Amino acid sequence: MADNWETFVTAEPALAATVEARFGAYTHHVLATLRKDCSPRTTGLEVRFLHGELWLGMMPNSLKALDLRRDPRFALQANPGEGTGMGGGDVRISGRAIEVDDPATKAAYTKEVEPPQPFHLFRTELTEVTRTCVEDDTYLVVQVWKPGQPLRTVKRT
Repeated sequence: MADNWETFVTAEPALAATVEARFGAYTHHVLATLRKDCSPRTTGLEVRFLHGELWLGMMPNSLKALDLRRDPRFALQANPGEGTGMGGGDVRISGRAIEVDDPATKAAYTKEVEPPQPFHLFRTELTEVTRTCVEDDTYLVVQVWKPGQPLRTVKRT
């Protein structure tokens, strides 16, 4: 299997917990996909972390679902919330979204999430997870994880 959420959690459990908490703080986040002409499309989206996977569920034939069917690359940014505090930092996930048609997998997801029917379901293969935050009111800290590579941390003043 490709690098899914569980791979990231195993490699970097502390960062993964921070990223999940940031996504868990709000319901809606921002998904970027590619349109037919390759220009970016950004839309709101709810995400779920279940059974070692990051899941993206969408209404039937939504433009974002059609975008991902055509080109599976995506970027997902956690809702920053109100103001400029961004407790836990700014977090982004990039990767590929793979549509799930398996009835048993969709049934298990439906049992836990209870999405409106019918729906598209995508599991994700991660290519990058990034967290940007301010440390000690002095440093801008950028953490970048990529599959098969050690966590890279850069501090800037």
